Amino acid sequence: MREILKTDVQALFEGDPSAKSIGEVIYCFPAIKAILNYRVAHELWLLKVPIIPRIITEMAHSETGIDIHPGAKIGKYFSIDHGTGVVIGETTIIGNKVKLYQGVTLGAKSFPMDENGKPVKGIDRHPIIEDNVIIYSNASILGRIRIGENSVVGGNIWVTTDLLPNSKIIQ
Repeated sequence: MREILKTDVQALFEGDPSAKSIGEVIYCFPAIKAILNYRVAHELWLLKVPIIPRIITEMAHSETGIDIHPGAKIGKYFSIDHGTGVVIGETTIIGNKVKLYQGVTLGAKSFPMDENGKPVKGIDRHPIIEDNVIIYSNASILGRIRIGENSVVGGNIWVTTDLLPNSKIIQ
């Protein structure tokens, strides 16, 4: 876990011109608190520990405004710039070297109901974000769609269909 957290710190340091040192990133950037809590909670989630993983990520959410479900799968060199309002859903898969900006939602669309009108649980309903993707402020990526590697998603946009690798979508 220490090794993967080093990659997250490095990604934040290299990706933010305002960062003056690694120490500043570790002690002052809310994204590191949220990512650290997520990484610990995710390991507990994988061990099927009940409730505690959600408590850990919700504590970080209340302190940082960054909501990462412990069930999400996030690769190395992950960064969130500014971060307030970021939401990453339970079945989201994020590759390596992905950068999100504030207000990004990796969420679900409406989900199916069972014969009793209750939501169907345990299905993949959040997006897959491949390697080397940048998603700018207030973009919403909704449903079990795939954002192809090396793509850029502009700000203030909804994406509900797959993007091929090397795509750029803006308003």
